[in-house]
Amino acid sequence: MIWNIGCHHNVMVAFLFFLIMVEIDGKIISLDIFSRRFLCDLQNCKGICCVEGDSGAPLEKKETEILDRIYPQIKHLLAEKSREEVERQGKWVVDEDCDFVTPIINGEECVYAIHRDGVGWTCAIEEAYNQGIVDFKKPISCHLYPIRVRHYRKCDALNFHEWSVCSCALKLGKEKDVPVYKFLKEPLVRAYGESFFEELEKVAVEIEKQSVRR
Repeated sequence: MIWNIGCHHNVMVAFLFFLIMVEIDGKIISLDIFSRRFLCDLQNCKGICCVEGDSGAPLEKKETEILDRIYPQIKHLLAEKSREEVERQGKWVVDEDCDFVTPIINGEECVYAIHRDGVGWTCAIEEAYNQGIVDFKKPISCHLYPIRVRHYRKCDALNFHEWSVCSCALKLGKEKDVPVYKFLKEPLVRAYGESFFEELEKVAVEIEKQSVRR
């Protein structure tokens, strides 16, 4: 069951715990995004998400064009093997599911991942952004993780994705009591705007009220 909080906010409260998701401005949102806790623990994970996985980071079509544009400005940050892989595969590729993704090296790290001793893996694109070299922070799929977005004809579906390499983030999130949506405020605003995030906060308040009453 899905309830549209825009039109039926008051009624939604009464039925909240029968739901598995809510709708805000045409976005279908799993309740896990409110109930689960998550806080990146880079000190422990060392950015291993840039290396693990069987495919590169999902890309929007417009992001493939951005990578084509900014690559000359970031390639100096990449390891030689990464630059060679970009020359061989391209700045982005289409995977087996016909989705745009970043290329990976030998089925492992993303070509845009860079490694620093004592720090771990990080993103060359984000590094260039932090240095003021480019105006693109990183793919929105990376920025939004652990939310995974599926685009449908009439809506986007936002779901929580649980991954074993992020077990320390789940643990730290519980310790610090940081809900997924709060941890991801910046990318959620980047993707959908301030008003969307404000609606998320309203839903979270209603969820908390119902939890206390129960």
